[in-house]
Amino acid sequence: MVSLEKELQGNTYPGRGIVIGRSRDGKHAVIGYFIMGRSENSRNRVFVKEPDGIRTEAFDPAKLTDPSLIIYHPVRRLGRGFIVTNGDQTDTVRDFLEKGLPFEQALRTREFEPDGPNWTPRISGLLSPDGSYKLSILKSADAQGSACARYTFEYPGIKGTGHFLHTYAHDGNPIPSFEGEPTAVSLEDYACINCFTNALWDNLNADNRVSLYTCWIDLETGEFTEKIVNKNQ
Repeated sequence: MVSLEKELQGNTYPGRGIVIGRSRDGKHAVIGYFIMGRSENSRNRVFVKEPDGIRTEAFDPAKLTDPSLIIYHPVRRLGRGFIVTNGDQTDTVRDFLEKGLPFEQALRTREFEPDGPNWTPRISGLLSPDGSYKLSILKSADAQGSACARYTFEYPGIKGTGHFLHTYAHDGNPIPSFEGEPTAVSLEDYACINCFTNALWDNLNADNRVSLYTCWIDLETGEFTEKIVNKNQ
């Protein structure tokens, strides 16, 4: 495992990122989701709470130019489970799960974002009520965006451990996609959601960070606590 804070400090532009794992006492599931931006359109966003999760919203509607890839529901709750993604595939996953169809089947109907030459990967996570979780990345199989490679990783949920998946390996032009398995990160240092939230926000690049969502879920009762941090508020 590596330090989550050092992993964030060493990357000025991981893009959008998902962290899922279990608290150090093993009693809580842990979720983190953040967005970053380089363009005015990407930076002009905030997270807003919804009855079943959160959505992105333009901070200044007058500056919104293209909502297609930046306005969506990153988090939706389904029963005692949580869906976390970096795009409108959140709704695709929810619709399939409601029909009793698996996470993987839902994502076979989607592919990376049509924003060549970056071909930004679609990253998705599914937290189950027992604390186990899945992470998926859909990414371009070549520089031309001619085909989609699909990877899904499944984890049992081990106390003090999480996994971190993000869209970009680092900043660049075009921006290189994340490669390999989600990074195993230690959650041992975080005794509460406030510690976890502060650690993520404080170590994201201050120029590029936009919004952060965190959630701690009591695995016995299903009760949860959520936090939102918006740079624009």
